Amino acid sequence: MVTPNELMNKRILIAPLNWGLGHATRCIPIINALIENHFTPVIASDGMALDLLKKEFPELEHFELPAYHISYPKNKQLFKLKLLQQAPKLLHAIQTEKKHLAELVESQHIQGIISDNRWGAYNKQVPSVFITHQLQVLSGSTTWMSSKIHETFIENFDECWVPDFEKSPNLSGKLGHTTLKNIPITYMGPISRFSRKETPKKNDILVVLSGPEPQRSLLEKKLLEELEPFSGRVLFVRGVVEAHQTVEKIGCFTIYNFMTSPLLEAALNESNLVISRSGYTTIMDLAQLGKNAFFIPTPGQFEQEYLAERLDRLGLVPYCLQDEFSLDKLEHTSKYKGLSDFDGATDYQKLFGLFQAK
Repeated sequence: MVTPNELMNKRILIAPLNWGLGHATRCIPIINALIENHFTPVIASDGMALDLLKKEFPELEHFELPAYHISYPKNKQLFKLKLLQQAPKLLHAIQTEKKHLAELVESQHIQGIISDNRWGAYNKQVPSVFITHQLQVLSGSTTWMSSKIHETFIENFDECWVPDFEKSPNLSGKLGHTTLKNIPITYMGPISRFSRKETPKKNDILVVLSGPEPQRSLLEKKLLEELEPFSGRVLFVRGVVEAHQTVEKIGCFTIYNFMTSPLLEAALNESNLVISRSGYTTIMDLAQLGKNAFFIPTPGQFEQEYLAERLDRLGLVPYCLQDEFSLDKLEHTSKYKGLSDFDGATDYQKLFGLFQAK
């Protein structure tokens, strides 16, 4: 029998990928669950993902990992070529990351690792978990290859946790539902840092931006222009994590550079409609809150395009391409059901049993 005092000595490193803010934000409920189950989380990431988690958990130790420095082209047709050109730099970052992890495991007495899509964030000396909703990595005609490469990296870990339901209805569709030959898969259920609350609606539209540049800025400019004639109340969260929070009022817009979890949770609950990317973490958050939404997938990102198309086809959430967005597109949202039928609870105590075993 493991006692709580013994578990307090179990230091678990949690390392989200810095690619937009989704990987970091979906680690927030996991970090809270680690604390509730008497573990000591240690945060490791880079860039805005690390900055966000430092703001959310200022009392926790944190360490910077090598940046992957993945960037997107402005032209979505060049997406795969751009990623291919960056492959040598990415592989070098992963190898450097592995060395950093080995040093952290030794110097910080780490006894377990949870990596959210960081391929080099594992160590054979301690139990290591990989979190992903993409067992299949869509890339058009090269999906078989990108999925195989991803699987090869996942096989370095002891377990793979998929934040979705194993059976239908589910949120990830074919992305998260396939088999891996050499590693156990656990479906942990959708996870979110938010809770649903019945509150008066203060905003007609809430815009929540995220994701890598330059596409984040391009969508920000597009939405500010297209929503300018709107006569209702628009709360606009730019998704830029800076040293200090800023608030600006321009016409019908109230614009924040970023929001921490409690403020964003309130904003989501108080808004009638959410406009955002169709990133998987955003989808999980909106499903947790039962929201009506309109999605604009990141150009060239096959995963987001698939998720948006799937939810549209199921009659849950409408979407359009970034270049096609206009204010009148929002008229279609009343014909869709919204994300309201995905209830479930994650058994963190069972998941964390991996770290108790050693």
